[in-house]
Amino acid sequence: MSDFLYNIYTIIAEVYIVVSICLLLIYGVLLSTLSKLGYPLLNQNLGWLVLQVLAFSLFLVLSQQYVGSFSWSNFLVNDFFSYGAKIIILLASVSWILLTFNYVTQEKINSFEYWILILLAVLAMLFVVQSFDLLGIYLAIEFQSLTFYILASFKRNSEFSTEAGLKYFVLGAFSSAFLLFGSSVLYGLTGLTNLGDLSKFFSGMLLEELSFAIGIAISFIFILVALLFKLSAAPFHMWAPDVYEGSPTSVTAFFSIMPKLVILSILFRLLAFSFHDFLPFWRDIILVCTILSLLIGTLGAFSQIKWKRFFAYSSITHVGFFLLALLVGDSESVSNIVFYAIIYIITLLGTFSFVISLRILKYPNQFQSRYLNDLNSLSTTNSLLAVSITLILFSMAGIPPMAGFFAKFFVLLTALQSYAIGVSIFAVLMSCIASFYYIRLIKTMYFGKSNNWVVSYPVDKFSSITLGISTLLILCLFLDVELISVFSVLMSLSF
Repeated sequence: MSDFLYNIYTIIAEVYIVVSICLLLIYGVLLSTLSKLGYPLLNQNLGWLVLQVLAFSLFLVLSQQYVGSFSWSNFLVNDFFSYGAKIIILLASVSWILLTFNYVTQEKINSFEYWILILLAVLAMLFVVQSFDLLGIYLAIEFQSLTFYILASFKRNSEFSTEAGLKYFVLGAFSSAFLLFGSSVLYGLTGLTNLGDLSKFFSGMLLEELSFAIGIAISFIFILVALLFKLSAAPFHMWAPDVYEGSPTSVTAFFSIMPKLVILSILFRLLAFSFHDFLPFWRDIILVCTILSLLIGTLGAFSQIKWKRFFAYSSITHVGFFLLALLVGDSESVSNIVFYAIIYIITLLGTFSFVISLRILKYPNQFQSRYLNDLNSLSTTNSLLAVSITLILFSMAGIPPMAGFFAKFFVLLTALQSYAIGVSIFAVLMSCIASFYYIRLIKTMYFGKSNNWVVSYPVDKFSSITLGISTLLILCLFLDVELISVFSVLMSLSF
């Protein structure tokens, strides 16, 4: 009985979310059939309830007594990394919901299931970051992916959204098959699925038998390719621009902000822990993906004229920096990746609060901004908004003293310490090239000329709060970098 209570205690926040999902689903179904209560009213109501559920879940996680151990027959691990990752995911989810409220109302996404799916996706991500078994990893990632497929195609009256969901589903099914096949082959050869057992099995092991060594290499490559696909690292990035473009803007923001740290946590556990003795083997694969991600992401963003595709290629560039730090494969690289991921999440929250708020008013209608050219003369119509996005773009370009500079600096420092000099120089060169298209957007805001006077819709309260906080954090982080770096180092010590 005590073991069962301990197991429940380690996932108390997840249990609370599951119970809340069931209650909210019943509540939504019963009220949606009432003639007096329309969908928009129910939708707003459920949005606030979901925000409350996530806030209480965050409170439960923060109130937990941190215990470094395993639970549920070693299926889940409870170390400081999973504890910190859960805090980051829940904080980011709460912030994301605040900037989504107005978009959901304006775009008339009037299905209460939207909020239920968001809760399910957050629940899946909380399970992924603490999974410690290949079977658990597969089930949790599939749970997450299924909710993502539905969210991508949620606007059923839009052919772009339907296309995005279909592409994501078809290509995601391939990556899931790769993950399952690789895990099956690894289990067939070793009889193990637990990451701790695999780490002990491969520790100092000499793969003398050729067929056994080839089998291990094939299974590992399949698992790694599946995870790199989920991370949208080049050359497995083909789905990202189309899915980002077709999905509703709020869902695009969710895809950009939330899953990166989740998939990276699995890569940490596999590469830096279970397969650490295969470092010379997997480092070459990661190196190729790093170079391609930096190159394709940077050059691909130049030719984009739409916001979502631009951010898709920009995110591929950032994935290149994540993988660059991963080349070392030690706890310091993990801490730098976590630091970069936190800055990345803060930056994207600010960016998407701006993009979602940029609504063009053409009386009597208003519509969501889709093109980069909609920034023309923004400094004239809304100077404060222009200043905010300028600071965020400077941070994304890595210009000091913005937070983005420190994130890239720590990653490059780690790479240089491992004598990865060539790829570090290449990363700096790509960052310099990327600065041009970020500065081009700033030029459009301040010096762009437009034949038509663009009237932007007023920014709602919650989006402006999110934008303001993220801008202040990006601007003032240099005053106390240790605020985040100490937390990221503590998370990395779990490895």
